[in-house]
Amino acid sequence: MGQIYIAITGTSHYFGASFLKPGMVVQLIKDPGNPYDEEAIQAVIPPLGKIGYVANSTHTVPKGCRSAGRIYDSFEQQVYGVIRFIVKDLAIVELMEGIASLDIFLQTEHQSFPWK
Repeated sequence: MGQIYIAITGTSHYFGASFLKPGMVVQLIKDPGNPYDEEAIQAVIPPLGKIGYVANSTHTVPKGCRSAGRIYDSFEQQVYGVIRFIVKDLAIVELMEGIASLDIFLQTEHQSFPWK
C-alpha cells in the first residue's frame, strides 16, 4: 500500500495550528460517540489532548487526502501519523502502519512544544 494522507481540521476550536510542525506525531482515535459524525476520528497529540478531527466532508478534505470515512474501517481503535505539511489551519498527516506505527508511538514522549 502506498502513502495515505489525511487532513486534520477544526484546529481553531482547540489549540490552533500555529504550534504544529512537520514531523510531529499525531494519534488518530475513533470517536464512535460523536453526535455529529458516525465516522468521526479525533486527532490527538499526547500530552496536549485533542487538536481537531480528521476531515470528513467534501468541503474540508483536500485533494490527495482521504476522508475519515475512507480510513475508518482500516484500523481498530487508533492509528498514528506524522504531520508532513501545514496549510493555513490544516495539518496534512501521513498515516503510519505496523512497525512504523510502533516507532512513531515510542517517539511521542520526545516531542517538544514551544511552551515546555
